[in-house]
Amino acid sequence: VYLAFSGALVVSAVVGPAAGRLIDRLGGRPVLMASNGVFALGLLLLALAQGPIGLFVGWAMLGLAMGGGLYEAAFSTLVRLYGAAARSPITGITLIAGFASTVGWPLSAWLDSQFGWRGACVAWAVLHVLVGLPLNALLPRLAPSADAPAALAASAAAPAAVPTPAAAWVAPALSLFFGLSMFLGTAMATHLPQLLQSVGATLAVAIGVGALIGPAQVAARVLEFSLLRRIHPLVSARLSSLAHPLGIAALLLFGAPMAVLFTVLHGAGNGLLTIAKGTLPLALFGAQGYGARQGWLMLPARVAQASAPFAFGLALDRWGAGALWLSGGLGLVAFATLLCIRAQRAGPAI
Repeated sequence: VYLAFSGALVVSAVVGPAAGRLIDRLGGRPVLMASNGVFALGLLLLALAQGPIGLFVGWAMLGLAMGGGLYEAAFSTLVRLYGAAARSPITGITLIAGFASTVGWPLSAWLDSQFGWRGACVAWAVLHVLVGLPLNALLPRLAPSADAPAALAASAAAPAAVPTPAAAWVAPALSLFFGLSMFLGTAMATHLPQLLQSVGATLAVAIGVGALIGPAQVAARVLEFSLLRRIHPLVSARLSSLAHPLGIAALLLFGAPMAVLFTVLHGAGNGLLTIAKGTLPLALFGAQGYGARQGWLMLPARVAQASAPFAFGLALDRWGAGALWLSGGLGLVAFATLLCIRAQRAGPAI
């Protein structure tokens, strides 16, 4: 089951650049609407699966939809509409979507208990068609192959960072940062209870503490939307990358009593990271060709994300609490990578 999910993430990574180019050319409306249909088809295939082949085909279809229907596609759509002024809408979307698991997990559990997992898949397919598709259909129609969205003129006066020509190594460095950060985020999402148990927490405490990640993510996004919105996204991204290793340091020093602090710090960092995935490429490279660039930047990150459940699980099985050193070290590498990147406002370098 996890291998099929990892395969879907790899498919989404491969599809991402093409989906971004389509959004650059046609706008997000047709791409996001198509993703709803493909999501529904993939879920129906899962509901009908009778063995491994059906399972993998269904998940591959979901990966195709993920490549053109998740955060990156939404961010590219907003940049196509608002240009350099897209930072606030991007933050707004992540703020609302921070409650996805708050609604999605209980609803999925209820559907499973009432109709079984196959019925739950069918119900989500129906929601994509009856709710997601009409909402995406409300997006503005844009002229194909427009060089810039009409909103670029209005965004010229927005308090956004002024992109300067980036060195050739900046894009690979940014891709490395996203890859490391998304690896850690997926590893924690999969193995957090086992990780906390390795430092002495009980299973009940580990699961209870894990529930704090969602609120911490939303709180960090509120902070970004209010206090941090006037600073360069590079600063927010550095804060996001530093939060995880700080939490790991607390666990290494004090063990299970620091489980709450670690979880809150990791959740807050993950919340800021989601926004940085949309705003940082915009600030560093500008709005031109944003969708395709976003796809290429996220391709290695999606592959790293796909490897995280198995790779970090193996580390936990072999090293136990020693896996904390791996986790914290990767977080520090991500932070150091961002320290090597400089951005330019209309003033001093950041």
